[in-house]
Amino acid sequence: MLLALSFVLLSVVGVTGPNAASPDLGPRGWAPGSLPGHLSPAVTATLLTAAYVVGGLGAIAGLRSRVVVPQGIWLTAVLAVVGLVTAPFGSADHLNYAAYGRILLQGGDPYAVSPIGWHGGHDPITSHVEAPWTTTPSVYGPVATVLQWLAAAGGGDNLRQVVWLWQVVVVLTWLGCRWLLLRLATDRSRVDLLWTLNPIVFGAGVLGAHVDVVATAAALLAIWLARDHPLLAGGAVGLAVCTKVTYAVVGLAVVIAWLRFRRSTVTRRIVALAIGALVVAVPLHLAFGLQVYDQLGKARRSVSLATPWRLLVEVLTGPLSSATVRNLVFALAAVATLVLVGLLAHLTRSLAPKSATGEAMRWTFVLGTAYALAAPYSLPWYDQLAWATLPALAASRLDLVLLGRAVVMAVAYVPGRVSGMTPTVERVTLGFRRHIAPYAGLLAWAAIGTLARGQRARRSDRRG
Repeated sequence: MLLALSFVLLSVVGVTGPNAASPDLGPRGWAPGSLPGHLSPAVTATLLTAAYVVGGLGAIAGLRSRVVVPQGIWLTAVLAVVGLVTAPFGSADHLNYAAYGRILLQGGDPYAVSPIGWHGGHDPITSHVEAPWTTTPSVYGPVATVLQWLAAAGGGDNLRQVVWLWQVVVVLTWLGCRWLLLRLATDRSRVDLLWTLNPIVFGAGVLGAHVDVVATAAALLAIWLARDHPLLAGGAVGLAVCTKVTYAVVGLAVVIAWLRFRRSTVTRRIVALAIGALVVAVPLHLAFGLQVYDQLGKARRSVSLATPWRLLVEVLTGPLSSATVRNLVFALAAVATLVLVGLLAHLTRSLAPKSATGEAMRWTFVLGTAYALAAPYSLPWYDQLAWATLPALAASRLDLVLLGRAVVMAVAYVPGRVSGMTPTVERVTLGFRRHIAPYAGLLAWAAIGTLARGQRARRSDRRG
């Protein structure tokens, strides 16, 4: 019941745009439009906050009670339709996607040209990009850019049509993730509670139309293919990396799994994996050039407001220069990531099936989750890979830790856009993002450390 209410609230925000969470997409053309009515910024923020809190409580209740989730395909189909008839909300990233695809379609280089700089800022698609991304070239991989180009080609000069075609890509890959998870995980109810019906996945990822869902599908495909087709698995790794570079962790996870369960053939498999990845990645990078990574080099020094690192930045900036502080934060974040990798690896050692596939899912979860928890720049939809691999692990208290932290992160980025808020809504939402959410990250770190220490103590007692 709580999950149903959460999805209803999310849907209401999506079908009543434009609002503080959903930017104006102009005339709908042949794409779905919005219902009559307008939500105020305060109502929009309230509905989204309630949706994530209620949905998080519903997911926790389902996990704790081991509720049996309805298995009919109709429920997934209904959610897919919801994902296609609503306008994206929670950020304006989909406007960026449309702009980068448009620039490529018209012969420009989205990695060198900013949206506002294209055609003097008067293009019917690129001119809609919102702050702070108006002057930022693409930070996404060439596979993402090609898909954005396809959406731009199909949508023409109508922004709503371009965005809707991108939504089709996101919804299809979300469905593909579920299809793959049902073959990679043994507990169907966990798949649907943690992926299909997870309000963080569906609200922040699918209804937000984020590229992270597309990259997650490629990562899961790589793990699925790795069982019998290392060369094809390498191709899928290449697709994941060339969508979003941080998804390279899936290749490392697959290699770790082979080292444990396929040792006799591991060399041959690794060579095939590398060849498959290069076959995909090299032509794409030759086509787009090495400037693909120019913006990533600049963005890696960013620190988002809701991470624990923002607390350190605000304390040290002033006594130290901004550049020094960010270098220090970057170094400490790398150390924290390694520590979390160790803790999560220890915690999940007995939670995954004893197979190469189970081990690959476990290590993808470990590496992806450690990065999402420790990265200086993290947003709610950056956790998609964690939610896609957690269903393959047995139930544990780790589920509750990650759900609690995810709910706080989702609420911290309500309504999500830089513009469209009243001063009161902006003050409340930014206050939560700055002064509450960072401590949720610290609590998640502490909880993971405590769980790992408790597990280590129990194992020592059993050995004794």
